[in-house]
Amino acid sequence: MADPVSWLQIQQGWNVLTSDGARVGTVAQVEGDKGADIFDGLAVESGEPKQLRYVAGEQVGAIYPGEVTLKIAAAEAGALPPFQPAPPETAWHPGEASLITRLGNMLRGKR
Repeated sequence: MADPVSWLQIQQGWNVLTSDGARVGTVAQVEGDKGADIFDGLAVESGEPKQLRYVAGEQVGAIYPGEVTLKIAAAEAGALPPFQPAPPETAWHPGEASLITRLGNMLRGKR
């Protein structure tokens, strides 16, 4: 078997298996902050009709090219929660006027 790889290499479509070897589905999305090397978890696509389930990073075990193994057994995999995408982030910069204020200033000819 190949050597384990980092979570940063996980790709969409990789197989997701339970600790006892049952196939849960495939990776639909990887959640985390690559810049800070923080792994949050996976969105796993499974079943018919297609469902997206969330696997927390703490539940992910060994990662090999093309395959992610979970620390949970097949019996527990059925209880994985639905995947909820993270809300968009709003970046606030101290000292910068709000968008409304800046638009108002532009309309009045102020900079």
